[in-house]
This record gives sequence, C-alpha cells and structure tokens, in this order.
Amino acid sequence: MKVFLKKDIKNRIKNGHPWIYENEIERIEGIPENGGIVDVFNHEKSFLGKGYINFNSKIRVRILTRKAETIGKNFIKKRFLEALERRHTKEKSFRVIFSEADNLSGLIVDKFQDYIVLEINTLGIEKLKNHILDVIIELFNPKGIFEKSDSNSREKEGLKKYSGWIYKSGPELIPFELNDLKFFADTQGQKTGAFLDQRLNVKSLERYSKDKVCLDAFCYTGNFGMHMLLYGAKYVTFLDYSQRAIDIVNLIAKENGFKNYETIVGNAFDILKQFDKTSKYFDVVSIDPPSFAKKGSNKKSALKGYKEINLRAMRILKNHGILATSSCTQIISEEEFDNIIFSAGIDTSRITRVMHRGAQPYDHPYVLNILETKYLKFRLLEIEKIKE
Repeated sequence: MKVFLKKDIKNRIKNGHPWIYENEIERIEGIPENGGIVDVFNHEKSFLGKGYINFNSKIRVRILTRKAETIGKNFIKKRFLEALERRHTKEKSFRVIFSEADNLSGLIVDKFQDYIVLEINTLGIEKLKNHILDVIIELFNPKGIFEKSDSNSREKEGLKKYSGWIYKSGPELIPFELNDLKFFADTQGQKTGAFLDQRLNVKSLERYSKDKVCLDAFCYTGNFGMHMLLYGAKYVTFLDYSQRAIDIVNLIAKENGFKNYETIVGNAFDILKQFDKTSKYFDVVSIDPPSFAKKGSNKKSALKGYKEINLRAMRILKNHGILATSSCTQIISEEEFDNIIFSAGIDTSRITRVMHRGAQPYDHPYVLNILETKYLKFRLLEIEKIKE
C-alpha cells in the first residue's frame, strides 16, 4: 500500500519528524488495513519511508523507518538493540524504549529490575505487539511483563484501555532500586507505575538536604522526599492528593528504614496556601506536579497554574531556602518555564538564583527534529528575599 504526500509537504517530515497528518496526504493507493504498514512517497513519487496508518487518528501515518525494509520481529529487535546501545547502561531499572525518540512511535517500555512494564498508545504498535513481546522475552528474560496501556490516547486510536499481566505474572507493587533506595512501581498507579525521568535531577539535592526540614509536594510515591531522607534531611513532609500514593510512600519509607517524616493527603495548591497562613516554613521544597496541559488550547491555564504553585512554594521557604521545581508539560518551553519562575519571584519579592538546570536523563532522549520528545524541565533554585 502506498501513501503519497501533497506537493508542498512541510520540512518537518522531510527533516525526520515521523508524524504525517491527514491534511498532508494527497492520495492513497490500495486499501490498507487500519493499523497496517504502508510505504510513504512524496509528490514526485520518491520514497520517504515506511510506517503504520490509522484512519481513526488525525496523525494518519507514523513513520518507523526511512529505509525500504520489512517491519517485523527482526526490525523490532534491531530497534531495541539500537536503544540499548544508545543507553549503554548497567543500571537495572531504566526506560528501554521512549516512543518517537527511539524510532518506535507509540511504544513505551520501562524495566524495573526483573520486570518489564510496557505502554502501547497506537493501533500500529498494537498490531506489532506479538513481535514486541517476543523481542522483550528474548533480550531480557523477565520474570513478568505488565501492560499498562490505559492512556486516553488509545481511545483516539480506536483502542480500548487495557491493564494487566501479559507474560507470566508479578506483584501489584513491583520492587526496584534507584540510587541506593528501595522503591515500588505501582501497576495500578500513574503511567508505568513509577517515574524514572527524575533520578539524575534528584541527586542535585544531595548537598542541600542534610539536617533540613523539607517538603515533597506532588510527591506521588515519594521520589524527591526519599532522596532528601537518604541525604540526611532532618524531617520530610510528603504531600499528594492520592491516598493510594501516600500509602505506598509509607511502605517505601518503611522499606528504607525512614521514620522522620509525615504524610498529608490533599490538594497541593490549598495545602501550600494553608502553610503560608500558619507560618509553616521549610528549608527545602520540591514541587513536581503532573502535566497541567496536553493541548495548546490549555496552555494559558497551565502557565497560570505553574506560576501559582511556584509562587506559593516560594512563600513557605525560609530565606535562602532551596526550591526544586519541575515541569513535564511538553507545550511549555524552557524559556517560558524560566519566565514563570522569574515572575513568581518578582511577585513574592524574591531573588531566584539558579543552582542547577536539569532535564531528561539519557534513557529519555529527546530528538531536536521531533519537538514533542522534549518535555521535562527542572530547576534547583536558591530563593532569597529582596528585603528582610
């Protein structure tokens, strides 16, 4: 089956971006199976690549390769081996496949010690699922493979959400270690169960946590706070809206032998405002909220939300306190995020001194040709009052 693009296709496609939208296609020769593999050509009938097609999606074709090669098990294995070579790691827990960044648009694969959790977001990858499983089993011989395909994007692709063990079985809470700490990936929790993308950024707190009173807001299962305790924090408050997440925080703290902490279930915006009213201040505050917007139409409200939460965090920091602040909202740029922090500092009469800039780790690579692969922004700041 052949897909021919319009004459004036955008440079985005020619320069390596894998997405082809419905309005960029001139014609289709043959009747391809929905989710099946098609050859893609430009207006002059020059071969551009091969990918899968989905008539349910505005992203009509996602290119998997720029070569005239067969898309099957050997191809999938090649992509996995390329990704492993790219990571070149001896870590036991890391992201194996990061969708477009590893030339497998629609697939996420995380390795937690001896278990694999995968997320399939597109019909085309669903059609290749058996090949993917065969390759994972061959390369990793895992104790179990859990599929966590429950994102809303599946519905747009014409797929039902699914969550469950698809190879052997394992615990509901998958144990793994990170930076000398014991954690659990929650198969009933967010995304693939645990976030691996902040594990290098949290290390920047090592020199600032000892003997400090700390807050981990939007903590989920406590990544930042557990590291603060590891680095010698005097006391840590964990805050999240999810009771289940806080229950797992308690379990992780017990596994690591930590006792000098407390947990709060509630809305971080409200709780931080309450801390300010009651003059409860911290030496170190981490805020790592979920994405505030997926679509450009929601960007304005996302910018407002980030400013508000950073402003409230600054207000409850002691003078010269440390703020670890993050954004995983892809549509907000680095410059916009810095401007948000600057603006919050101005409104609270604070100087915001950048001590460390962080982003995605090596196993979450981003491709400059594919803007959508770059999402994580991290800043470690010293917050100083302009006037005492």
